[in-house]
Amino acid sequence: MKYEIKYLENDFPIEESADENWQLAENLTINKYWSGTDAPPGRHFETRILWSETAVYVRFEATQREPLIVSEKANLKTKTHGLWERDVCEIFLAPNKDEFRRYFEFEIAPNGEWIDLEIYQMPDKRETDWDYSSGMQSKSVIKKDRILMAIKIEWKAFGKIPKSGEVWRGNLFRCVGAGKTRGYLAWSPTFTDEPGFHVPERFGEFEFVK
Repeated sequence: MKYEIKYLENDFPIEESADENWQLAENLTINKYWSGTDAPPGRHFETRILWSETAVYVRFEATQREPLIVSEKANLKTKTHGLWERDVCEIFLAPNKDEFRRYFEFEIAPNGEWIDLEIYQMPDKRETDWDYSSGMQSKSVIKKDRILMAIKIEWKAFGKIPKSGEVWRGNLFRCVGAGKTRGYLAWSPTFTDEPGFHVPERFGEFEFVK
């Protein structure tokens, strides 16, 4: 799987979730569970990604036809541990495609809560840097039957700036619902026995293009 990240000449505030700049990005619809089976339309989501000389921008637009599973009081000042236990959209990015087991995880919830992590997923265990601080910016807007969630991450969070034509590895996910009907969607299905996202071997490709 491959997605082309289009180049953005001028940066814009992440708060502008409906900004026309997002229309420059290719719209990617994700409609499969981690298992590869079809997810119901009420759980589908779309992603648009852009890059500039200073940052990468990611927007999720999720269909929402069931009760939200979010914190009663949103914490927008610091990262929220355990965010993956509630409704959330995620992107994993591995800047070095030859060392794709080392990657960064960014999550955003419908209420604007977020978390950023640095991961090293080995065959038999996982190391997580819980203190990793990307400086990511987030913005969420809840509308009728849909949610807009956007994040902006400056390149200093990755320690490098991509060049046109460069390929990073990664994946996109959504967790939605609760209990036995909880759904786990994935751009590139991981095909694990139980719902699981941390499978670097199943990462797709993100190509930065101008």
